[in-house]
Amino acid sequence: MSTVTQTNAVAASEYAATEKTSSAKKNYGRTIGDVELSDTAAKYYQELRKKYSNMEFILVSEDQKANVQANLSQYAGSGKMTVLIDVDKVERMATDESYRKQYEGIIGNATNQMNQFMASLGSNASHVKGVGMTVNDGGNASFFAVIDKSLEAQKERIEKKAAEKAEQKKQDQKAQEKKRAEKRKEEKAEAAKEKDTVEVKASSWEELAQRVNDVIYDSLSDYVRTPEELLWGQSIDFRG
Repeated sequence: MSTVTQTNAVAASEYAATEKTSSAKKNYGRTIGDVELSDTAAKYYQELRKKYSNMEFILVSEDQKANVQANLSQYAGSGKMTVLIDVDKVERMATDESYRKQYEGIIGNATNQMNQFMASLGSNASHVKGVGMTVNDGGNASFFAVIDKSLEAQKERIEKKAAEKAEQKKQDQKAQEKKRAEKRKEEKAEAAKEKDTVEVKASSWEELAQRVNDVIYDSLSDYVRTPEELLWGQSIDFRG
């Protein structure tokens, strides 16, 4: 083989390796931190995400694990259950069959458990913006939910009753509509400035459901309406 042919062969081999690594990186999906998987782990991770396509996986670098745990609410809300998984677990799952079965079992069971969790919340489920899970190094799963405390349904119900009462009392409809429109505009402006969400964590789905319900019920109990607010619509600070 000529020197030129050998050089081209080496270049082609290096290019193919680069393309393979580049392709694997593109298929990481959402990531936190500077993540890097071996080729074996990258291939397995693609298969894992495909197998559980009803979930959204987020790959976490080792140096970001603590930061992620402190800010879980930033990562849920895609419409799918969020699974935060760190690089070292993916690497081990790719080569250790027993370890892989353990963790995939936890992830696989979470789908049905989440559906049961949402069903158990009843009407309160509408306030859950996102749900997610993490698994620690000991194989113990923990769960989190992000709750919308703005209680839009509560606002709409109060405004509807206020409108009905206003109509019954034959008040000046035009003036009332104008005031309600102004109030809605102010509330939307406030909501745009700061989202009113709260994050709850638990070690089981049952505990998570209880904590979600507690937060929502506590939010509802915070509302104290004056006779004027009953007529005109409630004035609420939706920032919590």
